[in-house]
Amino acid sequence: MLQQTRVAAAIPYYERFLARFPDVQTLARASEAEALSLWGGLGYYSRARNLHKAAREVAAQGGFPRDYQSLRALPGVGDYTAAAVASIAFQLPYAAVDANVRRVIARLTSDAEPDERTLATRLLDRRDPGPWNQAMMELGALVCLPRKPRCDACPLAGHCQARARGTQTEVPPRRSKPAAIRLKRTLLIVRRRETILVTPSSLVAGFWDLPEPFAGARKGQRIGSFRHSILHRQYLFEVREGFVERIPRDMRWRAANEPNGIPLSTIAKKALRVWRNKVEERQGSPTGARRN
Repeated sequence: MLQQTRVAAAIPYYERFLARFPDVQTLARASEAEALSLWGGLGYYSRARNLHKAAREVAAQGGFPRDYQSLRALPGVGDYTAAAVASIAFQLPYAAVDANVRRVIARLTSDAEPDERTLATRLLDRRDPGPWNQAMMELGALVCLPRKPRCDACPLAGHCQARARGTQTEVPPRRSKPAAIRLKRTLLIVRRRETILVTPSSLVAGFWDLPEPFAGARKGQRIGSFRHSILHRQYLFEVREGFVERIPRDMRWRAANEPNGIPLSTIAKKALRVWRNKVEERQGSPTGARRN
């Protein structure tokens, strides 16, 4: 969960995930849909799919792998994760290189594109690799900051080539961000008794969304709107009531209270909150009270 997610954002997801899946066997027995439903909102859903696949492989093998190559072979485990687990859990001499470590090494060498893995391996304390890797990551996360490095608090300041040259804020160079793309979309709240119509998500595989206007659907009253960003794409979603006579085969009716085990996308959850807020607003108004 901490890959591409801030610690503060991951904690509640981690606690819920661990409460439902306390061990690898429990996760291996669960369906992918259930794993995704508890991951919903964290983004980068391939991580959840790979975690689920890895759990099944570990359960089938009868235990967690204890060497770097076997760790590296698990779905979703790259060089950094394999090195971090190998060194911290099993004290194996592998250097863990994440974005923080890359920045530390780039500034130490004053090289915008260093061979960070070779250099990190050369610097590694092979007698105590786990704490060393954690110290390097913490140094980058807390001291060697991207925009305002705290050189006065850095234990490596005397060895830092970028600081000696006064280029510590320029190395490594910042990557240019793609220009924002603004898009407008419409979502339909189509109701049938206590259920709503959902459709397989076109944005996130394995999740369910509310349908957009389609052949045979009729747009009704506007309910509200919300904004949502996916990387550099910035969406403005309008939520409207919808009416249909016949639905496509891939769409389904689901309970409107978001049942467990149904992985609704974050977009669908936001749209449903807009709808519920509108319902509560109507029920709380004098005219709404007269209608009821």
